Amino acid sequence: MDSEKKRAKADDGSLLAKVAGTEKIFLTGRRSREADLESAVRIFLEFLRGFESLEIPGPCVTVFGSARFCEDHPYYQLARQLGSALARSGYSVMTGGGPGIMEAANRGAREAGGFSIGCNIQLPMEQKPNPYLDRFIEFEHFFVRKVMLVKYSSAFVLMPGGFGTLDELFEVTTLIQTQKLESFPIVCLGGEYWQRLQSFIRETLLTEGTIGKPDMDLIMSADTVEGAIERIKQCVPCEGKGGNRS
Repeated sequence: MDSEKKRAKADDGSLLAKVAGTEKIFLTGRRSREADLESAVRIFLEFLRGFESLEIPGPCVTVFGSARFCEDHPYYQLARQLGSALARSGYSVMTGGGPGIMEAANRGAREAGGFSIGCNIQLPMEQKPNPYLDRFIEFEHFFVRKVMLVKYSSAFVLMPGGFGTLDELFEVTTLIQTQKLESFPIVCLGGEYWQRLQSFIRETLLTEGTIGKPDMDLIMSADTVEGAIERIKQCVPCEGKGGNRS
């Protein structure tokens, strides 16, 4: 497994060197058709690399959350417990591959003998892959990375996070709302952290008619790891084998 990870890292390095900075260039506005065609080819190759790299055993759960929580933070510990519980229940655990909540969930999965995956992103302030990954791949384009985090999972757990986490929450919710994605469970875990957002959705979005009443059921909440696992199992049964590394 170590040699496999080293080869993957080497391959990623050579490929990423060719696409570094291309997302910012691509999003700068109108360019020549030739330049956009070149970007399209690079994006396709990045998708292809993701498809070839991510072979995941059994059902997979993606955990989203902030990179800013340290090891001694209660949310880090909660995510670590979540990763462990998911692995013991037979799910592979996928995250954005970085520090904070992502590291904690991958760490818990690895410690419980589960399969741990990371889809990392190149950032100006370098975000290194955390050390608890059985398999990881690095991306230049945020939207390619988000496709991978969604494509291979059958459930999503949202831990406390910032703009990126909220973006992931609402993108997955929109995909399910518009029937572009199966009605997979979306579980917000973190207690009080999500209460004001849930109030905003209920008291503003629903009251103003910008969402419908059935949309309120798309996002579930859980106060405990056990509650989150139970909600996932109700929608995505698992035999307890898929996430095992052996």
